[in-house]
Parts: sequence; C-alpha cells; structure tokens
Amino acid sequence: MSEWLSRDEALKRLKVRPQTLYAYVSRGRIGMRPDPIDPRRSQYRADDIAALATRRARGRSPSAIAESAIAWGEPSIVTAISTVSHGRLIYRGRDAVAFSDTATLEETAALLWALPGPVVFKAQSSDASQQVGRISAFTQLSTLAGQGRPSLGRSAVSLCADAAHAVDALAQSLGAVAGVAPVHQRLAQGWSLGATGAEAIRRALVLLADHELNASTFAARVAASTGASPAACLLAGLATLSGPRHGGAGEAMMQLADDAARHGAETAIRLWLGHDRPLPAFGHPLYPEGDPRATALLAAIDTTDETLRSLEIAAIAATGARPNVDFALAVLTRSLGLPRDAPFQLFALGRSVGWAAHMVEQAVSGGSIRPRGRYEGLLP
Repeated sequence: MSEWLSRDEALKRLKVRPQTLYAYVSRGRIGMRPDPIDPRRSQYRADDIAALATRRARGRSPSAIAESAIAWGEPSIVTAISTVSHGRLIYRGRDAVAFSDTATLEETAALLWALPGPVVFKAQSSDASQQVGRISAFTQLSTLAGQGRPSLGRSAVSLCADAAHAVDALAQSLGAVAGVAPVHQRLAQGWSLGATGAEAIRRALVLLADHELNASTFAARVAASTGASPAACLLAGLATLSGPRHGGAGEAMMQLADDAARHGAETAIRLWLGHDRPLPAFGHPLYPEGDPRATALLAAIDTTDETLRSLEIAAIAATGARPNVDFALAVLTRSLGLPRDAPFQLFALGRSVGWAAHMVEQAVSGGSIRPRGRYEGLLP
C-alpha cells in the first residue's frame, strides 16, 4: 500500500506554501484522501510528493534534466503501451497482475500490439536434434535479423506479422515444441512439465511481457528508430537483456541460493554484500513497497524450497528490500526443475512481446532517437 503523509509532512518535504500544495492536488499531480483517523484532515500520497521534490531539485537546466532522465528519471519517450503507476504495472490501461490471472502470451501480444484478436505464433517444424538455449536464441534472431526487411515506412500490421514470426523463432530456440498450442504449453512440453508447470509459465510470461522503458526496451526502440528490421530490434533487446544488471539477476539469484545451501542464508548474504555487490532479486526502484509481479507469481507456485524461504527472510532482515520478479523466477526454476538459465529464457521470451510492441510504436511514429553527449574532454 502507498504511504500517506500529513499536510505538515508534505509541506516540509516539498518546501512550499499550503497554497502551492493545494494547487498540485487540484491539478492531479498529488493524490489526496481524508485522514482515516480524523476525516477533517487530509493526507497526501508520499510517492507523488517524492517525484515532485526530485523534479524541483533538478531545476530547469536542460542538461540537468536530460542527464537525470537516463537513470530512473522522468519519462523521456511518449508511449501508450505500459507504465508503472503507484506500485501497479499497467498494460494499455489494464492491471497487468489481474490480466495475468487468465491471459496467454498470445492475448498479451494482442493487447500490447493493439490488435483486435489474439496473436498466432506460427510454429514451424523444428529439428529435434537442434540445441536449445541462450546461444540458439541469439543465433535464430541473428539469422532473421540478417534476412529481415527494414521497418521503415511499413504498416503496423506488417510489422506485427514479422514480430510474431520472430517471437515464435525465439520460443522454439528456447525449447518450445512445434505445434498450434499456446506458446506456454509448447514450452512446458519441451521442458517436460505437466499442466501445473505450464500454468506457472503462462503467468510468468504475461507478467514479464513489458515494463515501460527499461534498458532492453529502450535498445529495441533505438534500433526501430533507425528503421532496423523487427527481428533486429528484438535482437537489440535480447543483447541488452543479457547483461548481468538486467536479465542476469535471476541467474545471480540461483548462485546466491547455491551459496545459501552450502553456508546458510545469513552467511551467504553477508558474504555477498561484503564483496560490495548489490543483492540480486530484492528491491526495485519502481516498487518501494514490493514488486506485485513477484507476489502474483509466487502465489501461483507450490514450493517447499526452504533454502529460498530462508534467503527471503534473511534478505529482508538485512536490507529491508522485498523480493522482486527475479526472485520469483528463481523459485519457479528450482521448484519445477527447469534449466538453470530458465529465468533468463522466460524473461527473454516474455519481454520479446514488449520489445515488439515498442518497435511498432517507434517505427510508426517515424521519430528518431539520437541524444547528444555532454563532452568533457579536451578541445583543439
């Protein structure tokens, strides 16, 4: 739940007069509610006040605003695809967690790609002897990227068709069998899972499908702004996701779980933090009160993994940070006996739908993404 502040606390944090505070409320920039204890008084939403205070602290310098927007700053690209608002992930006006209760990745693609009906990922017959996994994912998307038509000047329908083909190629490269079933069922079959496992994978893919302007999505949009092919845009997203500070957090969590199994949770966390490494899979700047994606996914997993449970307790005690979706992916992987890099594979497959949505939005807009660097070197 959101934190609420009294009037005096709000004024102190903003350093403004009461009239200014009321003006912010009237413009919808700060949420307000009656005080539950004394309805004659009002309370003000703390995260709205924090965002306003940050903007005021930056001042109006264009360089300061532009620089601060790069790292968890103000929105820098207009999009109608997704956002995080007051601790909730929103897909085109739909609460993503509620949507994940029943939706498939195909239905999520239709929502994010603004299509009237579910997308069909046309599964081609595949070579059963072909290796699957991360290397295969890069190989398949690289091949499609090299053969693909540029996105420049094409219709959204045409771009979506290419994107659907690329997403299915990615799914098959990660182990989904060929066929006409929804991709979560085909992936579960490839990983030798039953209906319960398939259902958990379905929810995970939907919850991972998009997350506004994260690093890999930004990379995909930059590629789209140059007119690169849909597959090339997805490849840009995949390459960016492969970094340990993005899609590698789930695998880092798996390593932390191994350490905890050997040394105990508290010792593993102490050693991890002692090497000046941020604790993986805990905390998220956009979810100060907890990642709702993790909550939803963990609720769908029947696990008795005492190692991860003890890690969760010890991590919260040591840092105060709650588990995020990367922790939930580690729980899913260990509970179902999935390949060790399944967190990355699920992340890549689910997020590919979001990359495609942003690729289409960027390509159709016709805009280019080309920021300037603030040079601090020598001049002739």
